[in-house]
Amino acid sequence: MPDIHFQELMLAAVPLIFAITVHEVAHGWVAKLLGDATAASLGRLTLNPIKHIDPIGTILVPFTLVLLGSKPIGWAKPVPVNWQNLHNPKRDMIFVALAGPAANLLMALAWLCVALLVVETLTRTSDLFFLYTMAFYGVFVNILLMILNLLPILPLDGGRVLAGLLPDRAAYQYSRLEPIGLILVIGLFVSGYLGPILLSPVSQITSFLYHMAGLPQ
Repeated sequence: MPDIHFQELMLAAVPLIFAITVHEVAHGWVAKLLGDATAASLGRLTLNPIKHIDPIGTILVPFTLVLLGSKPIGWAKPVPVNWQNLHNPKRDMIFVALAGPAANLLMALAWLCVALLVVETLTRTSDLFFLYTMAFYGVFVNILLMILNLLPILPLDGGRVLAGLLPDRAAYQYSRLEPIGLILVIGLFVSGYLGPILLSPVSQITSFLYHMAGLPQ
């Protein structure tokens, strides 16, 4: 059993680290395009995962989950965004927020292409078939992060999008709930309710992608 856990840790680590790294870089990159170069000035627009690693969210939490038999999930240090520097702060924050989940969707599709390549060129007895398992984790963790971040709860990206869509007064009142939203997300995670909320749409989307690609899960 320890060997299986170790193998899963290694296979899940690469796609998870890239998923959360590219997610954060996408936020900073779009923010820079829209007028805020804060992340760029701090050296956060890099794919070097060391710049984005959060010791708890990037290492401790996902590895512990795998060891406990659960699917890996984690987070990186959020890239700083100064909304006051954006050309149209309220509107542009919507695009900055959506950049992360959009990047995760693109990465999920990229890992799906890796899985297709493996099926086309390798067999189950191949020493490189581990790539198929890694690609499966790549699709899963990216869809999971996409759905998680689209929940309309601050400080998640979906909460930022909702705040940008609400009228100014309502957006201000909603933004004041951000500390409660963070506690809510942590509470849902610790209590075990967050998993069922996420796993149904994640399972449906990943199954759809694999079905469209003609791949086994």
